[in-house]
Amino acid sequence: MELAEIKHELTEMNERLQEFRGSLDLEEKQARITELEEKMTMPNFWDDQNEAQKVINEANALKDKVNAFKDIEEGFGDLEAAYELVKEENDQDLEKELEADLKGLKKDFNDFELTLLLSDPLDKNNAILELHPGAGGTESQDWASMLLRMYTRWAEKKNFSVETLDYLPGEEAGVKSVTLLIKGYNAYGYLKAEKGVHRLVRISPFDSSGRRHTSFVSCEVIPEMDEDVEIDIKSDELKIDTYRSSGAGGQHVNTTDSAVRITHLPTNTVVTCQSERSQIKNREQAMKMLKAKLYQLEIEKQRAELDEIRGEQKEIGWGSQIRSYVFHPYSMVKDHRTNVEIGNTQSVMDGEIDEFIDAYLRSQLS
Repeated sequence: MELAEIKHELTEMNERLQEFRGSLDLEEKQARITELEEKMTMPNFWDDQNEAQKVINEANALKDKVNAFKDIEEGFGDLEAAYELVKEENDQDLEKELEADLKGLKKDFNDFELTLLLSDPLDKNNAILELHPGAGGTESQDWASMLLRMYTRWAEKKNFSVETLDYLPGEEAGVKSVTLLIKGYNAYGYLKAEKGVHRLVRISPFDSSGRRHTSFVSCEVIPEMDEDVEIDIKSDELKIDTYRSSGAGGQHVNTTDSAVRITHLPTNTVVTCQSERSQIKNREQAMKMLKAKLYQLEIEKQRAELDEIRGEQKEIGWGSQIRSYVFHPYSMVKDHRTNVEIGNTQSVMDGEIDEFIDAYLRSQLS
């Protein structure tokens, strides 16, 4: 890279830095951090543990954002100083080091910019993620278990916690359906990019003839709703069933009918929860999930009405997959909404999906 190119990159970085500073409002964020820290010192802070955790999460997220900006600002200052030194010394080794530092800081800029894109009020919420295999029996159920592993690995890399709310194993392999609660600041903001149909093309390990198979899994993502969100649900519109847990095995599988299934009759919306040993707790969690789904239905209804006014038509179905994962005859994962392609399928299946998420979130701004 020529010094003129490096200078150009630094000029562009400086412009982005000013944009970040303008949109960040550091004084306001610092005041909010102080307010939250004062709440944490109150003697009754831990009386409501859920509320206390929300305060801690918000404070940590704000501190992370402010500190990340300060680190970027400091890194940019160091780069400018290094550039001036390279210009004076004309040292090839120093120039290579400058190029490497520039590349690293550009990634930090992009990562930071992504956190600023998550501005929707629900983005900061935990996410409820459901996987439902399409037709194809064992083949698609195995694909669902692969996606389950992928999202679990992704969450672990983000230091998010993963709780299995509902798990129905496949008869031979894989899962018939699974519901996860992924807890972490901006979990929904990131994972909303994953909502849609995921398509797999591979040589089936379940086919003795070694033929190529195509499998589909639908991924649903909704935000976990706060307790104080008001959704009007009438008790006479609910059908509540209890049954024995069919969890992942071992002592966790209950010997009582503690699992809960709630059907909202007017919308035919079904939620299930079997993560707790207590039927009461499972019912509470299922109601939270139902609230979230009904809220999401209302949002989608409003969006559909807006699209109709604008004359937009969106096809929904197995043909409208958001992403294809091809293991044979070549290796490639392609997102059909953004055209982002990654050739290393193993890294994607190990949870490296941030490039897809980043591209999708940026595309929503244009």
